[in-house]
Amino acid sequence: MRVLIADDHDLLRDTLVMFLEAQGDITVHQAANLGEAHQLINAEDSFDLVLLDLNMPGMNGLEGLRVTLDMKGGQRVALLSGEATREIAENALEAGAAGFVPKTLPAKSMINAVKFMAMGEQYAPIDFMTALDDKPEHPLAEKLSPRELQVLKGLTEAKSNKEIARDLDITEPTVKLHMKTLYRKIGAANRTQAALIAREAGLF
Repeated sequence: MRVLIADDHDLLRDTLVMFLEAQGDITVHQAANLGEAHQLINAEDSFDLVLLDLNMPGMNGLEGLRVTLDMKGGQRVALLSGEATREIAENALEAGAAGFVPKTLPAKSMINAVKFMAMGEQYAPIDFMTALDDKPEHPLAEKLSPRELQVLKGLTEAKSNKEIARDLDITEPTVKLHMKTLYRKIGAANRTQAALIAREAGLF
């Protein structure tokens, strides 16, 4: 079985490669961005499965998935993500993805999912796909729009505007606009204060 993993987080990618190759019957190639993945797809024999990180460079949301699905050999392509919503997962499956794999999946489940998809089946974890989208109400969260909450979460993770923009597939000016409005709503003067307020409130 030949698998290609494309993810810009070196540690995560190396860990996945180690787990899969330990099975003994899986050969794993790896890429750090979509461009490298496409080069390997064009240069190598067909892969049984291509795993693409939703937020790595070059993906442009689900567009990278669609382009990869259309490449030579009709690759089976699955989406890998630590932050995607159920809606994104559903859209990926509708677009023809072989599956959706959360990065939070335990190693054994990840291996089983890869084998399942490589054999021609479509995979998505039932608990993720059936989970309620609405989080428990939180006084601070009620003040913010869903997008402002996502930006605030990025701030609590000490991400730059560029990283937040890439993760959410929006522009940096849009991130700055959301930051400005969320600062006003929660009474913060800057990004550090906003992150502290969110942490102290137990929002993330």
